[in-house]
Amino acid sequence: MKLPDDVIIPPEKLTTYLLVPQAKNDKSKFLAQAGFTQKNPDILETAIRQLISENEAVQDRVNEYGIHYRVTGHLRGVSGDLDVVTIWIHGTKDDRYRFITLKPNKE
Repeated sequence: MKLPDDVIIPPEKLTTYLLVPQAKNDKSKFLAQAGFTQKNPDILETAIRQLISENEAVQDRVNEYGIHYRVTGHLRGVSGDLDVVTIWIHGTKDDRYRFITLKPNKE
């Protein structure tokens, strides 16, 4: 299945988490390899939306908050592509799909 076009990608997930250097589980260095920086979070959001429009969502697990999905594919950046896994939840309370995180695809 494909995730719907109206998924929610909270801006703060990009601007205060993924694109900011972290002491633990830092994703900013990985994303910088493709040209994603704190100065262009809109480009990262567009790339994530493109990735989910081109790749299938696979159900991962279910908990009290909803159904978790994984979408794996190439994230097209400013200066290259990255193989990533994006994680999503289809919330039980609001019936919406929300972006949780992304990580390098190590498979």
